[in-house]
Amino acid sequence: MSNLPGAPVSFADRLADRLGAGSVAGLLLKFLFLGVVNALALYAILTLLPLREWTPLAVVVVATAALDYVYLSKRTLPLKFLLPGTIALLIFQVSPVLYTAYIGFTNYGTGNVLNEQQAIGRIISDSVTVPDDAVRYRSTPLQNDAGDLALLLEDPDGDLFLGTEDGLPLLEEGDIVGEGAARVILDEFRPITLGELGDREAEILAFSVPITGEVVDELDLDLEADAISVQTFNTAAVAVQRLEYDEVTGEIRDLEDGTVYTAVDGTFTAEDGSTLRPGFRDTIGFDNYRRVLTSPAIRGPFFRVFVWTFAFAILSVLTTFVLGLALALALNDPRMKLRRTTRSLLIVPYALPSFMTALIWQGLLNTSFGPINQILGVSIPWLTSQAFAGALPKFSVVLVNLWLGFGYMFLITTGALQAMPEEVKEAARVDGASGWQILRRITLPLLLVAVGPLLIASFAFNFNNFNTVFLLTGGGPPIQGTLTPAGHTDILISFSYRLAFAGGRGQDFGLAAAISTIIFFLVAIFSYIGFKRTAVLEDIN
Repeated sequence: MSNLPGAPVSFADRLADRLGAGSVAGLLLKFLFLGVVNALALYAILTLLPLREWTPLAVVVVATAALDYVYLSKRTLPLKFLLPGTIALLIFQVSPVLYTAYIGFTNYGTGNVLNEQQAIGRIISDSVTVPDDAVRYRSTPLQNDAGDLALLLEDPDGDLFLGTEDGLPLLEEGDIVGEGAARVILDEFRPITLGELGDREAEILAFSVPITGEVVDELDLDLEADAISVQTFNTAAVAVQRLEYDEVTGEIRDLEDGTVYTAVDGTFTAEDGSTLRPGFRDTIGFDNYRRVLTSPAIRGPFFRVFVWTFAFAILSVLTTFVLGLALALALNDPRMKLRRTTRSLLIVPYALPSFMTALIWQGLLNTSFGPINQILGVSIPWLTSQAFAGALPKFSVVLVNLWLGFGYMFLITTGALQAMPEEVKEAARVDGASGWQILRRITLPLLLVAVGPLLIASFAFNFNNFNTVFLLTGGGPPIQGTLTPAGHTDILISFSYRLAFAGGRGQDFGLAAAISTIIFFLVAIFSYIGFKRTAVLEDIN
């Protein structure tokens, strides 16, 4: 845009200024960015729409519309910087939490993975069986110009039938014209080519032909229910459907004995308690939370795991902070030699990936072959001892977590110590304060103002420190006498993992999500209390 007074302004410059781009180049970059965003959004919409995933579809539409409005408006300059981060926060942080909370109110797990319509379709299709004495056909898949499917069926006697969705008429001489792939049946249907066969494989395998009572009599079929024809590309057979779904009542009826199955908490159940599988995902309210509090199989190990989780998180923060602070104080003394080299070496455990370090420690602490036991000349079950409620494995977990975490505490306390004004400490020394008094009354209060929020974050991290527990002990050794699998070193997050994936009785995502939601609220509550407490320290002058 020209800066000369009275200079003519082009349409492109006026449009760029109106849309808040500042220049034509900026406008082109903005259109390029929005074009990519809208193209990705359109692809997502076209993908989600056939799947009927309405919630993510609504999120995509709203987010795209918001981005278009904000970046094409001149009056929303602050939102141009805030909106991308806000959308990312909602997608990657808020939505997983909300979805996990929602799963906690459902029966989602083994046997209840499908939605209701998928489960009904599976139950009905599984009830279709082929009797041993059923008529079997040679089958050729057909289609017409409109794409409608049909089957050319040949029975053992050589009679030909045309199987369509409307029935199974017997073909007469002259109804078929041509040979092989060039055949035309009833001037309408022709054989499906190999290329078309691959494109419509699922449709063909799911295609069925209803058989009316007249056809059953004509073919002399001894069946107690209506029969349908099912095929595997080149074969077909008369099959019997035992179960039938009533869309009006929402019930499934057994056509053989009349038993009625009604949907109860995601499972079709009869009056005598018998059920049909698979079930479907359904909302069951607070049942999962009630199981945690009332079920003897879960309540016993849950509260033991609950107490140990708090102990583990507190001990991890306390031990790593004390060791990290002690090393930071020692290396903050200017009289210490090789301070930079020593500091670099001390952060090595923190710099290494925790999953790799945990596995190395697992090998070091191995009862039979671990180097630690070989050096000591004893056989100590560091990771497997059942004595005193697994006290030794718990000690080992805290010890390994100390090795993994003290480097972080050393870094943050070193930075906080170096930021403290030396004049305050010097004044205290002049007043006759001892080193311990300076540490307790000056250094620690000032230090906690800086690192207090980080200690709370460390508590939250260790409350959910899955890697160390799972990779070192797997949550073991197992707690004896529990109906639900749980270990002495399990924390809540590893316990919920066992329930969801390692229970040996299928997967229970709903219960695991309920426990995860409980963990979230516990961490949120204690973090809030912790921040309130640390805010008091900021009043220290």
